[in-house]
Amino acid sequence: MTAAAPTPGPSPTPTAPRIHDCIVVGAGHNGLVAACYLAQAGEDVLVVERDSIPGGAVSTIERFPGYRVDRGSSAHIMIRHTTILDDLELDRFGLRYLDCDPWAFAPADGDSPGIAFRTDLDATCRSIEAACGTRDAEAYRRFVEVWGPRSAAVMSMFTRQPTPGRFARAFWGMPTRDGRTGRAAGPELSQEFIRSGDALLDSWFESERLKAALAWFGAQSGPPMSEPGTASMVGIAALMHRIPPGRAVGGSGALTEALVARLRSDGGTLRCDAPVTALSRIGDHWEVRTDDGQVHRARSVVAACHVFTTLAALTAGGFDADTAARWQSRTDLGPGIGSAIRVATTELPRYPGLPDELPAHGVHSGLGLLVSDRGHMAQACGDSRAGELPRRPVVLAMSFSAIDPSLAPPEHHLITLWAQWHPRQLSGGRAWSDHTTEATDAILGEMDRHAPGFIESIAHVHAQTPDRLESELGLVGGNVMHLEMSMDQMFLWRPHPDLAGRRVPGAPALYLAGASTHPGGGVSGISGSLAAAQVLADRPGRSRRLLAGAATAVRSRVTGGSSAAGR
Repeated sequence: MTAAAPTPGPSPTPTAPRIHDCIVVGAGHNGLVAACYLAQAGEDVLVVERDSIPGGAVSTIERFPGYRVDRGSSAHIMIRHTTILDDLELDRFGLRYLDCDPWAFAPADGDSPGIAFRTDLDATCRSIEAACGTRDAEAYRRFVEVWGPRSAAVMSMFTRQPTPGRFARAFWGMPTRDGRTGRAAGPELSQEFIRSGDALLDSWFESERLKAALAWFGAQSGPPMSEPGTASMVGIAALMHRIPPGRAVGGSGALTEALVARLRSDGGTLRCDAPVTALSRIGDHWEVRTDDGQVHRARSVVAACHVFTTLAALTAGGFDADTAARWQSRTDLGPGIGSAIRVATTELPRYPGLPDELPAHGVHSGLGLLVSDRGHMAQACGDSRAGELPRRPVVLAMSFSAIDPSLAPPEHHLITLWAQWHPRQLSGGRAWSDHTTEATDAILGEMDRHAPGFIESIAHVHAQTPDRLESELGLVGGNVMHLEMSMDQMFLWRPHPDLAGRRVPGAPALYLAGASTHPGGGVSGISGSLAAAQVLADRPGRSRRLLAGAATAVRSRVTGGSSAAGR
C-alpha cells in the first residue's frame, strides 16, 4: 500500500532583516561615547570597528612583555572638564584616574632650577620665582586669574555645537587684562583670542624659559604658537590649576575598556575586525557594508571615523563623488604632526636641577616640556614643513609608571617620548622606513640631553613614526588630530563649513563625530556626546535628552558658576 503524500504546510515567513536604531562606525573613544549615550537612552546600537582592538588612539596593549603601552594618547585633559565620566558612571565599570601633580615641568637651565607646574598655584609661582624671577611669578599668577575664566568659556564652547551667537555670548561680561568690561572690552578681548600664542606670551612674561614651556604646552594641539589664533591654546594652561590632566590607571585604554563595558551593560553590540567599505541610503534606512561581505542596517548612522574615510565609504555607496571630492579638497589634512617613541627602561629618567618642593614621585606625573627656547621649536617646525627630519627634535616626556606601577614590571618603567614636528611625507619621495632609526635615535638623544644616562637605561624601544600612526591607527596623513587644528579648521569651519553642523547634506540621518569634527582632537568625548544628542533630538516623539548639556556642568564644575559662558 502506498503511503499518502504529506499535505504541504504553510510556507515559512522570511525573517525580516534586523534594522538597528543606530550603527556607529568607529570604536574610537568618541564613537564609543556616542554609542554609550544612545544605548543608555534605550537605542539598539551596533558599533563596527576596522581594528581588532577597540579604542583607536585611546587604547593600551602589551607592546613589550609585562608592559602596558599606550598606542596613542597618554594624558587625558579635556574629558575631565566635562560631565561625560559622571553621566556614563564609568567609575562603576572600573575607570579610575590619578591626578597629574605636578601636571608639567620644564628642565633646569644652567644654574637656574627647573620649573614645576603644580595644581597649587602658590607652589607653581614659587617655582617660577626661583627659576625666572619675581616679576614673572607675579605675572603668571595674574595670567591664571585672567585666562582661567576665558579658558573655561572656551571649554564651554567646546561642549556645544558652535554658532556665531554663542561666540559673542560666551565671553560677554569678562574683563580685559586691565579690568574693562562690557562693550568697551570687546575689541581687546577679540584681539587677544585671534593673536598668536607667541605674541600673547611676549605680552605677559620676560623669561624665555617660561615662555618656551607654555608655548610647548600649547603646541600639543598641533600648530606652532607663531600661528594666528593659537593664544587660547596657551590659555588652557590656566585651567590645569583647577582640574589637572588625569592618568587612567592601567593605561589610556582603561577609558575604552570602561566605555565598552558600559555599552554592553545597556545591550549595545561591538564588532571589531569589520572595516566599513560602503554606506548606502536605502529607502528610510542605511545599509553599512563591511569587508567580510556583511550588510548591517540601521535607521541612522554615526560616522565616528576620519572624515576622509567617511566620504570614501559614502562615495562607494553611491553618494555624489564630485561633492565628496570638493569637501575633501577644501579640508586641511595638514603635513602630519609628530612621532611617539615608547621606551621600556630599568629606571626613571634623572633630571638634574629640579625644584626642592616636590612630591615623592618628583615631576614624573607631569608632562616633561623639554625645551628652553622657542627658537628650538621654530626650527623643528620649519624643518618639518620642508619635508625634513628636525635637526634637533622637540620632545615631550611622560613617565606615568612612576605613579601607576601596573604599567611595567617591578623595578622597571615605561616612558613615552612625543616629538614634534615630523612630516608624513619626507622630501624627495623618501620612505619613512629608511629613516625610522635615524629619527628615533635623534629623539632618544634629545631625551638624554635633558636626563643624562637615559639611553643606558633602555630595555625596549618601539617607534610610532607618522607612517606607522597612519597604518596602525587609521590616522590619515599621520595626523593624530585628524585635521589641522588651525583657526580656520575649528568651530564653525571644522571639518568644512558644509559639514560643521554634524550632518552631511544629501545624506539624511547620517551624523559625524570624531576628531575630524568640532571640537577637534584630544581625549574629550565631546564630539561623541554631541552626535548622540543630535540623533536623539531627531527621533520623532522622543523628548530631547540634554546629553550635550555639559556646558552648564562645565561652568559649575570648572568656574564655580561664576562664568558668563553659555548664557
